[in-house]
Amino acid sequence: MLAIRRILHPTDFSDSSQTAFEVACALARDYDAELVLCYVEPWPAVPVVDGIALDVPADDADADVSRLADVRPEDPAVRVVRRLRRGEAAHEILTVAADAAVDLIVMGTHGRGGLPRLVLGSVAESVMRKAPCPVLTVRTPAHAAHAPATTAAAAAGG
Repeated sequence: MLAIRRILHPTDFSDSSQTAFEVACALARDYDAELVLCYVEPWPAVPVVDGIALDVPADDADADVSRLADVRPEDPAVRVVRRLRRGEAAHEILTVAADAAVDLIVMGTHGRGGLPRLVLGSVAESVMRKAPCPVLTVRTPAHAAHAPATTAAAAAGG
């Protein structure tokens, strides 16, 4: 049997992440595993005018920390460690997975296909190909994708 002591759940605070978070919490509870919750803030786009990069106002890192802290399992017995990173999502998720020596990654997938997937790429696919451990991808059920947001951030007005 696969020993699961540490589970990584990368989140982007979307509905598909919320669904995967619920699965990750259930697994963490059932295996008495630690849950590593990770959010990757993308690098800001730098506007360029006539070949000159313009200054970009600094992001509010405190808002990201607060938003990540608001994501909590329903079961208070689930142990949670939070990681906030900045950079390219797949790369940072893989770095956290290696650094934390996780046994499983549980992540949501938006289920994009066709042109949107070609243009935007797939973080889940990239993580699955390069992960040092098994990856469980969770797709949001169709009925939940159209339901009102139930994430902690949405409840807080975010």
